[in-house]
Amino acid sequence: MRGPRSRSTVDIGGYLPSESTRCGYLLRLSRPRFWLYLAGPVLVGCVYAAKTANDLFQPIPLALLGYFLVPANVFLYGINDIFDADIDAHNAKKTEREVRYEGSSFVVTVVLTCGLLGCAFIPILPPEASVSLIGVLVLAVEYSAPPFRFKTTPVFDSLSNGLYIIPGITAYAAITGDYPPTGAVAGGWLWAMGMHTFSAIPDIEPDRQAGIETTATVLGERGTYTYCTVCWLAASLVFAVVHPFFAVILLVYPLLAISIRRSSVSVTKAYWWFPVINTFTGLVFTLGGVWLLVFGGIHG
Repeated sequence: MRGPRSRSTVDIGGYLPSESTRCGYLLRLSRPRFWLYLAGPVLVGCVYAAKTANDLFQPIPLALLGYFLVPANVFLYGINDIFDADIDAHNAKKTEREVRYEGSSFVVTVVLTCGLLGCAFIPILPPEASVSLIGVLVLAVEYSAPPFRFKTTPVFDSLSNGLYIIPGITAYAAITGDYPPTGAVAGGWLWAMGMHTFSAIPDIEPDRQAGIETTATVLGERGTYTYCTVCWLAASLVFAVVHPFFAVILLVYPLLAISIRRSSVSVTKAYWWFPVINTFTGLVFTLGGVWLLVFGGIHG
């Protein structure tokens, strides 16, 4: 396999194998810092769907958690890297934090296999869960790949990133046979739109150099901060319909956007805080569901 020539500084404390090995390269391609962006919503969906603790330890919820923890990330980011190989040549982030795809057929095979692994769930899931799983797989492809390639179409690049909450919808539907409350889906989607667009701020100049248009390149840095703040405020307001608990938690995001915009902190640096912030937020959401599960209450 042709590994990346550029050295990645992300060795996760030396716990990952060398990026010159196939395993080490694929793990870095899957963005370990972001694994919980797909797997976290599965946990949240499960705890709010469960009626008893036993529901959390059934084979299908556990299998979905395992799939969205690593294989789904290999699929999502692998598709992204394969179709962005030319663009990534202009992006310093690939040198400093990630790895570059350089045409390996082995990588293509593994990425496609991870996608097929997701399809294997479809026959064994309730219809509602199957529909949402198909949705996340299709969006994972079409965000980066032709014919739609949403990531190069302003607004649609942001909208399509609601895909990050769909694993939670899938897990919820796998347990209940029904979809989560509309307010939770809409609020989560708005949050994901803001998160995606915020993450695009460090890429504004590389994307412009590569001739790529995104919501962030069109709005510019100042306008993108405003867009993210509005998305996150809207997410908080919509979640208030489900429960004020969620609305209060999500207020941290517009406050962060405003604070970062007004501070001297580089957005390139601040961007890397969010895996920790998002993990903590997801933990609070999950613990709220565990509280309801253990002590009773109103399930969404």
